[in-house]
Order: sequence, then structure tokens, then C-alpha cells
Amino acid sequence: MTNINDDHIAELSATVGELERQLDAAHTIAVGLSSITNVEELVQQALDICLEIAEADAGSILLYDSEIGKLRFEYVVGEKTDELIGMEIASDEGIAGLVFQSGESHISEDVSTEQAHRRDIGEKLGYLTQNMAAVALKSSDGTPTGVIEVLNKRTGSFDENDVSLIEIMAAQIAVAIENAHLHKEARLAEIVKFIGNISHDVKNMVTPVQTGAETLQMIADDAYRQLDESLTQLQAYPAAASSVSAAMSEFREIYPEMVELILEGTDVVQQRMAEISAAVKGIVSEPHFESADVVAIGDRVISMLQQQARSQGIALSMEAESDIPEATVDTKQIYNAIYNLINNAIDACESGDSVTLRLGIRPSAEPDQQSQLVIECADTGPGIPEEIRAKLFTENAVSTKPMGTGLGTRIVANVVQAHDGSIEIESEVGVGTTIRAIIPLNRSQPE
Repeated sequence: MTNINDDHIAELSATVGELERQLDAAHTIAVGLSSITNVEELVQQALDICLEIAEADAGSILLYDSEIGKLRFEYVVGEKTDELIGMEIASDEGIAGLVFQSGESHISEDVSTEQAHRRDIGEKLGYLTQNMAAVALKSSDGTPTGVIEVLNKRTGSFDENDVSLIEIMAAQIAVAIENAHLHKEARLAEIVKFIGNISHDVKNMVTPVQTGAETLQMIADDAYRQLDESLTQLQAYPAAASSVSAAMSEFREIYPEMVELILEGTDVVQQRMAEISAAVKGIVSEPHFESADVVAIGDRVISMLQQQARSQGIALSMEAESDIPEATVDTKQIYNAIYNLINNAIDACESGDSVTLRLGIRPSAEPDQQSQLVIECADTGPGIPEEIRAKLFTENAVSTKPMGTGLGTRIVANVVQAHDGSIEIESEVGVGTTIRAIIPLNRSQPE
């Protein structure tokens, strides 16, 4: 019979105990993450469980952003959490970068002896890291997608058993993250399909409007041609001819403009639906800069919104400096920016107020700098409170209108940013608001 001494029994007991610990860890992480599809919630709960089982004081999960080629701190537990979340490091920097590049786990009993350790981060945050265990997160095909770092074990230092536990959890976390992304992509596919259906429906609804407007224009043109012929035959009755001509003159003057607005409006709706559909699919077109008449663009916007302003009792007008040269802009984007500026102003104003679009040139203060195009929207509305004004043209923009989203101001901000410009705001509660978009008059095409 084989003799089993006490040491061997102790070793077997330790092995069994470690296996039980690993099974408990796997069970805990599986139960905790099985129902989560939101990536942020998943990352947060996963790290909490990981630190609890590994008996670590702090930790973080860094995910790789392929668009910028960097690792980003997505979730952090411990001191200085708010300062660390969102921080980015190169994918080959620090112990995290070492693990991400190699895909191999790493234990550091004393990080001060590690050449790869980013001491500057700890110094900046005022947090001392003593020991660390880092494990790569990998996708189903084995490609590293991020790194889990656990810091400062509460009892002793991290060992291979700790790494085994973290690797078990990392594997399930990575799969859960991948599943969450797949769920998001599936959901996006549904949205793309839905947007596609809406785009198709909008086209079907808009087409009869376009056709009707074009048919109305043809009928009206033919009717006025016949009217002119009939009036010629009524020369013997000048009073009757004048009366008939006067009765039809107002409609004759306004219908070409109305038809043009309908056709242009329906065309813009279809273009925007196509852009929305493309954006949902992740296809965002880069700005197309070309020489354009900004005054003509302003005229188009004023014509489009004039009827809306009149119906609300608001005076809408445009003032343009003489001899404004053509500017190098993205025509569609500038149209959208001006449209949103004026539309927002109209919505903010009341009957009796005025909205004025002003276009001009701001000469350069320095000889080696070019002049700037100034697009200004001024209104005599209620003004914007400071707490709202501070958030305008940011991602945190809010609307003062019922059911408003603040999206219009973000669109303006995006357009101005794409044109390397800036925005100025002047507003006084009870007096009115002036918003000024300032962009370079000309620019060279990007390489």
C-alpha cells in the first residue's frame, strides 16, 4: 500500500481548496454576468466581482479602442476613480500595454522594480501601487481586446492561484462583453432595417407631394397662359379685364414660390432621411468643401422658413454685406447650420419679435491670417438664462422648448467645428439673443 504522508495530504487539500475556489469564482461570475447586455453595467459588475474574489484593494478594466489605437480606462474601483476613468494610454505602454501586446498574464510583486510600470499615472493621481496582477481580455478568436488590472492585494502578494482565478473570470468577462457587443450589433441591425423602412415610406409619401406640386405648376402655368389670351380678347372691356387680372394677380405672384418651396422641402427631407440611414449604419460622410455663395444659401433658408415665421407673427429678414465673396464650405452643412440657428430663434420668439440673419466678413487682425465669414442670427426674443447658455453647443445642450432635445444647437456646433470655426453668444434675458458662427472664409482641401 502506498504511504501518504501528512505533507502530501496537505498539498492535496490545498489543491482541492484552490479548485473549489476557482469553481466558486466561475459560478459567481457566471451568475453575475449571464443576464447583462449593457456593456458599461457588465464591466462595472465584473470588476467588482473580480476584486472581491482576488481580495484586491483596487483595480481597473481597460478596453482597446481600435479607432485610436489606445487602451482606455473604462471602469475603475478604488481611490481616484473619477480622475482615472476615461484616461487613455498607448496600447504598448505600461504593464497593461505589455499584457495586451503579449496576451500573457503578468504578476508584479513590487511594481517599483518594473521598468514598464507607468509611475507617472500614480504620481499624478496620488495613489501608490505596490503589487499588481494583470490579465488580458481576449475575444473568441484569441485576439486581445483589453486588460484587467488588480492592485494591492490586501493580504500578501498576488500568486499564480490568483492569476488563475482572474484568468477564469477574464475569459467569461471577455465572452460576456463580446456577447453584449453582438447584442448591440443585432439591435443596430434592427434599427437600420427600421430606418430603411421609414426612409422607404417617407419617399412613398413625399413622391405624390412632389408630383402634385409639379402638376399644379403645369396646370397653373397653362391656366395663366389661357387667361392672358382671354384678357387680350377683352381689350374692348378694359374694366372687366383689369378686374379679372387683379383678382388673379396675388396667386400668380405667390404660386411659383410656393411650388418651389414644396419641391425643395421634399427634396431636403429625402436627402436627410438618406443621411440618417447612412449614419445609423456607421457611414458618416466627410465634409465636402467647395466654393459656394453663402448669401444664396441664406436666401434659401429664409425662403424656407418665412411662412413659418409669418404664421407666428415674427418678422424674419436677412442682411448681407455687399460684395461678400464665395466661401469654401460644405454647402449642405452650412445650410443645416443656418436653418437650425433661425428655426431655433423662431421657436424661442413670440408674436411681435424679429429674427435677423446677418452675413458679413470679419477682416483678419494679422497680415498672415485670412478673413473670416461671420454668420449671425439675432433675435429680440426672451433671451437665454446663464445656466442654459453655458451648455449651448455642447453635448450637454438642453432645450427650453417642451419635448425639445437641444439637437439643433449640437448640429450647429458640429458644422462649425468641421469648418474649424468658433461660436460667440450674446444674450440678455428679456432683451434678445445673438449667436455668431465664425469660420474661415477660404480653406485648402485636406491632403
